[in-house]
Amino acid sequence: MATSKRVALAPRAVRQLRRIRPVYLGGMLISLLVLVLQADRDPGGRQVGIAGVFLLAFTALFALTAVQLWRHARAGSCSTAKKLTRTV
Repeated sequence: MATSKRVALAPRAVRQLRRIRPVYLGGMLISLLVLVLQADRDPGGRQVGIAGVFLLAFTALFALTAVQLWRHARAGSCSTAKKLTRTV
């Protein structure tokens, strides 16, 4: 497996990724709620399928964002990552 150079994200990109996470979580929750409520009324209907697609899309976007932020935090040698890493 080829090794790749880890490059930290720009500070603006990190802030945008951190801001968008709650939006993706909200979309996932709303889609799940619609999926559950519509499945009771009309199982296998069009609205159930659309809610399922939205749930899948928001889940994929949230996972991609989480992976990007995780990889950014692992790039410890970059000064941007050091500045943005929370110290506890």
